[in-house]
Amino acid sequence: MRRRPDPGGRADPAPVGRTLLNWFRTHRRPLPWRRSRDPYRIWVAEVLLQQTRVEQARPYFDRFIARFPDVRALARADPEQVLKLWQGAGYYARARRLHAAAREVMARHRGQLPRSVAELERLPGIGSYTARAIAALAFGAPVVPVDANVLRVAARWRREQRDVRRAPVRAELVQFLEGIAPPHDPGGFAEALMELGETICRPKDPRCEDCPVAFGCLAARDLPDPGVLPQRVARPKRPHLRVAVVALQRGNRWLVQRRPAAGLLGGLWEFPGGKIEHGEPSLRAARRELREETGAVAGPLHPLGVVRHGYSHFTVELHVFRGRVRHPPAPAPYRRWATLDEIDGLALPRATERILSALRNSP
Repeated sequence: MRRRPDPGGRADPAPVGRTLLNWFRTHRRPLPWRRSRDPYRIWVAEVLLQQTRVEQARPYFDRFIARFPDVRALARADPEQVLKLWQGAGYYARARRLHAAAREVMARHRGQLPRSVAELERLPGIGSYTARAIAALAFGAPVVPVDANVLRVAARWRREQRDVRRAPVRAELVQFLEGIAPPHDPGGFAEALMELGETICRPKDPRCEDCPVAFGCLAARDLPDPGVLPQRVARPKRPHLRVAVVALQRGNRWLVQRRPAAGLLGGLWEFPGGKIEHGEPSLRAARRELREETGAVAGPLHPLGVVRHGYSHFTVELHVFRGRVRHPPAPAPYRRWATLDEIDGLALPRATERILSALRNSP
């Protein structure tokens, strides 16, 4: 049965913080980044977890730390190595900024991550949440990092009916959380909040009957379904793009290009191609895009298949063709001919990995 707070009014917030911390010490998951309070490991984990679920992040974290065990190793790495190791985790701007920040830490902070939120926020790729997470978890700063999980927990505790995305509402919730955080272990309290939001106080169907602090939750007390909070805003439908891609062959080598460093999939390598215009046949688009993008002309093009992929803000279907070069492309430093094995060693988008696999399996 769901435990309910005293119906006479708001529960004393102090026991909520202490009880949550005690629960976390017993129920914390053995995640690899929790094995120490090393600021670098916490930093890498928080960057990974910005857009990646915990279970998905585990293997990437282990692989990244094994290759770059400290700030110095990461700062010395070639950007291509960093992107290749990040491959599959998505949101590649995180890896580029992490690398840039490591070089700045070596140059300006003698290889040590700064301890204050303000100084951390000056590093590339470190925003308010990540800075607070590092400061609290690694250095014991009395701050609470507020991500979607933590915000959801706080909104239910307070039975917050307003839009939690609004800055004044968010600031009130942060102030509330920092007011109930046990002063002797702010980092543990911050992690406990994250753990509660991920495992118990879930977006849908919260497990209130298993919640150690349901006695302090106004949503659990007053609402038939605490899962209705915080209020959800319907997301607009993601646009869908159709793209033509050409795997252009010369001998045993294939033409690939590196995307600009800034923007979507920045710094990654892919086969040339571009958007199919409305009403345009995909084969015609493939020839047009190849010519406009590279100056190359291909002989007969043969369909290799369609690759579908989803990004955070849009979905895409890639109509892939293969053919041999008839007129070579214009030379460019971001363009090269490479064997399939050499391409496999480059940093690639997930969709390009699938095209590469199709090429290996095609006759």
